Amino acid sequence: MIMIKILKSSLICLSLLTATRLLAQPNAEDAKLQSFFKNYLEERFQAEPTEASGLGDHRFDNRLDDISPRAREQWLVAAQATLKALPKAVDYRKLSRNGQIDFEIFQQNLDARIWRMKNLHPFEQDARTYGDYLSDSVYVLLTHSTLPKETNIANGIARMTEFPRIIAEAEHSLTHPSRPLLETAIRQNQGAIAFYEKDIFNYTGATPQQKELVTATTKVAGELKEYQKFLEGPARARADDNWRLGKKKFDQKFILETGAGISAEQNLADAQAEFARVQDQLYIISRQLWPTYFPQQNFPPDDPAGRRETITKVINQVDREHGDADSLVADARATVASVKAFIQKRHYLQLPAPDKCDVIEMPEFRRGNSLAYLDNAPPLDPQASSFYAVSPPPADWTPQQKESFLEEYNRHMLKILTIHEAYPGHYVQLEYASRQPSLIRRVLQSGPYVEGWAVYGEITMLNEGYGEGDLRLRLMQLKFYLRAVANSILDYQMHCTQMTDDAAMKFLTGDAYQSEGEAKLKVIRAKQSSVQLSTYFVGRMAHYRLHQAIERELGDKFDLARYHEAVLLQGSVPVKYLPELVRRQLGLIQ
Repeated sequence: MIMIKILKSSLICLSLLTATRLLAQPNAEDAKLQSFFKNYLEERFQAEPTEASGLGDHRFDNRLDDISPRAREQWLVAAQATLKALPKAVDYRKLSRNGQIDFEIFQQNLDARIWRMKNLHPFEQDARTYGDYLSDSVYVLLTHSTLPKETNIANGIARMTEFPRIIAEAEHSLTHPSRPLLETAIRQNQGAIAFYEKDIFNYTGATPQQKELVTATTKVAGELKEYQKFLEGPARARADDNWRLGKKKFDQKFILETGAGISAEQNLADAQAEFARVQDQLYIISRQLWPTYFPQQNFPPDDPAGRRETITKVINQVDREHGDADSLVADARATVASVKAFIQKRHYLQLPAPDKCDVIEMPEFRRGNSLAYLDNAPPLDPQASSFYAVSPPPADWTPQQKESFLEEYNRHMLKILTIHEAYPGHYVQLEYASRQPSLIRRVLQSGPYVEGWAVYGEITMLNEGYGEGDLRLRLMQLKFYLRAVANSILDYQMHCTQMTDDAAMKFLTGDAYQSEGEAKLKVIRAKQSSVQLSTYFVGRMAHYRLHQAIERELGDKFDLARYHEAVLLQGSVPVKYLPELVRRQLGLIQ
């Protein structure tokens, strides 16, 4: 049965790929648009080599960006010139419908880039910006490039020689560092020092370049230690609490970066309504689990206080069912097999083959306020590996802190995390996206689509039977989903009102059932970003609503795998385009 279903899904996937090409019907104007975009990337990659490396173009891997104020001003000038030239170079009316959507995606991306450069000031306020050059710029070559290892090492060494000017620019430009961002940069730079002192050699292995590499990394470690003194001294002394974006800018950024066709206020109202609904579901599940964990205790009264007590006590009991810190990564690997087996058995979708996703321990310099992430193969080098990275609790934490961490990521929650980050979440979705024929769609990915698909998968996998009805797993899924809803509310309140840290903590721990440690990290993360925390809920609502609508329209003809593959084959497009694209893919509209 499984083999038949896999074959059926493969045939569906093939037919959908064929349909995509037919529906696209690229014409001469479409080709002009893709050529214009390719030229834009060429100019941008010349100016920002690390952007090229991150996207998988390795022609400039031996260089780092010129990040001087003059160069940064030229980035803005180039983006404005491109935006102005686009409608003159490409006639929107002559494009196919897919081409028109690509045109709009490119145009909106330029608008958002220009807005960010005019309104956000990362080189002056966000110390983490420099860490991207001092650690990620080398790490990405050693992990995500399919060039020969010796070439990647040589390019990494070449980039290391440019670190002094990056550090000098940081010391010059970080005039008003944001305090919460700076504190994360300090911790990450400590991780970067450890990376160059020892961890880098885990990625390079035995190499004829060992002597040259050791010389370069020893020098870099010394430079970063001096940089650490600047971060902990002068930078910290001049730090400000200037992280709040403000309602006007938040509203503008929300429209530009979500591409959902709704306002920030509309999303807040949706999130608040959904928050109440999910709390009700949490109570229903907790009520069913109560006798399992508290057979001799009276059930609390069915009032607001009693409901909160019921949910909290049951969650606390389920949280205790966890592994230990040393086995966290191994436990994550173990969940992968069961999740993939269910996807194949249920005919949920066709998994990418070959599988190029590895589960790894998160590098220390990348640790901050996320417990896991998917580091996907770059879209322009899709044969590279992807990494599902899991962060164990820091070694310097107290036993109480470590226990709280492990409870938050108990064995049931770890399954939800694997669904979100890897299968059928980020890894699977981004593998499909890498095969999208449009260069614009491969490169310009929508955050709400990407994050929304992952959250949608958590709910849908359980709805389809993963976990065999285990109420503990459903409880953790609802708790995790409540976190996504709470993220959206917290994001808005922190940046658009005067919400205090204490009020945020009360909301997260009291109403969203988060541990104190998790809540503290989330408050820090809310200060370090804006709008990004909203993308999970924005995207989930779009994906889930579309699924319900299409299933209702098709009735008995609805096929889950066919629907999912119709969604994935569009690439990571802004979610406002999904209803049209998916309906056309499925033949519901012409």
